[in-house]
Amino acid sequence: MARGLFLTGFTATEVLQIQAKAKELLLEGKTLMSWGESGSTASKQFAMPVREVLEECAHALPILDPDTYGSPPRRVGVTRVGPIPK
Repeated sequence: MARGLFLTGFTATEVLQIQAKAKELLLEGKTLMSWGESGSTASKQFAMPVREVLEECAHALPILDPDTYGSPPRRVGVTRVGPIPK
């Protein structure tokens, strides 16, 4: 579930750049980097998993640029306080 991380301080163009980089890394299989030197090995994962980056981008783009990406989906919730009236 997206949390709106790319809504404050990001433009639609920047979110598109982030989305393109995440897609590139996903297609190349580079979501986890490993390397070794002098008998030691190390691994590094990106700050956010690619799946989360793509979810955040998909959430932000319709809000940042609704003319291009459509209106963001609306959520409707129902809270039941007591018994259902007859």
